[in-house]
Amino acid sequence: MERRFNTRFVAIALLALSMAVVGAPSRKNNTAPAGKFHLLQKYKIGGEGSWDYLTIDSSARRMYISRATRVIIMNVDTGAVVGEIPNTNGVHGIALAPEFGKGFVSAGRDGKVVIFDLKTGKTIGEAKAGTNPDAIIYDDASKRAFAFNGASRDFTAIDAATGQSMPGPALGGKPEFAAADGKGGVYVNIEDKSEVVSLDSKTLTIRARWPLAPGEEASGMAIDRDHGRLFIGCHNQMMVVMDTATGRVVTTLPIGRGVDANGFDPGSKLAFSSNGDGTLTVVHEDTPDKFTVVDNVMTQLGARTMAVDLKTHNVFLVTAEFKQEQPAAGAPRQRPTMIPDTFTVLVYGM
Repeated sequence: MERRFNTRFVAIALLALSMAVVGAPSRKNNTAPAGKFHLLQKYKIGGEGSWDYLTIDSSARRMYISRATRVIIMNVDTGAVVGEIPNTNGVHGIALAPEFGKGFVSAGRDGKVVIFDLKTGKTIGEAKAGTNPDAIIYDDASKRAFAFNGASRDFTAIDAATGQSMPGPALGGKPEFAAADGKGGVYVNIEDKSEVVSLDSKTLTIRARWPLAPGEEASGMAIDRDHGRLFIGCHNQMMVVMDTATGRVVTTLPIGRGVDANGFDPGSKLAFSSNGDGTLTVVHEDTPDKFTVVDNVMTQLGARTMAVDLKTHNVFLVTAEFKQEQPAAGAPRQRPTMIPDTFTVLVYGM
């Protein structure tokens, strides 16, 4: 995830200044719920450092925000910062195992997973991972956290009870985000191969490889566990909906530029794509085989990662403000400079 922020964000930013956001289709004869998503709250968090994944604990009313070397803990109802998990160098993601009272943080630069107490936020252990652990999820079927290692192109399974880590097999490409179905299946995007790998979470073996075509360069992933559907954000501005049983591509839908995360809310039957061009694509699951884009919400440039609060059905995004810099003629493109102390949480809902 960090690499994509460095190399693609400038292009996205420049294009977004002149692009016209694709309008949402008419809602006539559409079964999607009435109302449009709009900005509800804007919380200024400030501080230095880039960011990556967000994770919400809807029961505890906390959101965990990755910030380069630390994890910020925010109260989702008030926007107040209520804690911080330090020493998570190169943090990418946070996975939660409420039944064990533990959380797991992928510390990419240190090749490890930091284990913390959900009540106190205090670090209580570490587990060895592969090279540059990036995405991390918790699978309640196997009672394991799964860290996907971007540089070594494999994964590490961590026993939630003991903290013991177990290496998994090579994935055959660079893993991006993943999802678990709660029945022993874990699914991971292989970004550079434009495919999904299906894993058995108990035996740590590969069950199948499924092509994403016509989707390319998959990034975010979310899952509808009840109906066995994956929502996969691809960098050719496409959301691929895939059947978890067969790998069949059910349909594809248009999304904005620079997707980095996806979400699904089973309560509203809405799937989301947060895009770096400053849009949030909203898709309604009309039936398990029919999906409709119902909104393309203007958010803020750079708001490419997100999390869904399953209690309020609101969507949380993060971004900052950036200096508009014109590179010198012939100079290589550089990452835009973040304006200090502008890091912000955006809350969207109906």
